[in-house]
Amino acid sequence: MSEVLSPETIEQIDSAIVEAARPLIVCDADGVLVEFMTAFEAYLESRNLYFDWTSFRLVGNVRRRADDEPVESDEIRAILDDFYRERVEDLEPLPGAAAALRALSGRARIVVLSNIPPHAREGRARCLRRHGMDYPVITNAGDKGPAVRRLSARTDAPTVFIDDIPRNHTSVARAADRVARVHFVADRRLAELFGPSEDSHHRATDWTEARAIVERCLADRGFR
Repeated sequence: MSEVLSPETIEQIDSAIVEAARPLIVCDADGVLVEFMTAFEAYLESRNLYFDWTSFRLVGNVRRRADDEPVESDEIRAILDDFYRERVEDLEPLPGAAAALRALSGRARIVVLSNIPPHAREGRARCLRRHGMDYPVITNAGDKGPAVRRLSARTDAPTVFIDDIPRNHTSVARAADRVARVHFVADRRLAELFGPSEDSHHRATDWTEARAIVERCLADRGFR
């Protein structure tokens, strides 16, 4: 995965409203704010494909219904691109996400950092806004550590990172170790595949837990 930020990501980060004296929450979207895997599986079915839950990796686990053969990586990238082009606005919110972020927004800025194609940014923002989550959306590709480092450098207050993918926590731990990291996995199938993230500080399976963890993280640093 790339450690280099694209010009688009840099521009989006630098134009986001971040206050030096106010905490920052950097939150993933797929599988954290909106349900992803069920929608993606339905999309695969529409193309006579399916997801083999042997592991989370898309390469090797997206297979053809006709012969059970895995789809090559280039085709998977094209499928994901099509999925976000066609379905990004249709994803359903995870229970409690909007209410939790609304409560947390009283004490912190919230930015959504999402590994999606740049063309899907506005659709993602419209989807989240429709579900009561009107926050800046920043698109990223690859490791999230560099983006979180650049975002967190803009505030002197605590930054909290929320994501479901363990490698993103590893990336943030390496690039911005002072950031508090919450491993959020709502999908039980993914939780079984992932297990605990060694490089996160906390783990949550729903937004009641996640909100309480973030509030404690901020309170421990003097932000109540």
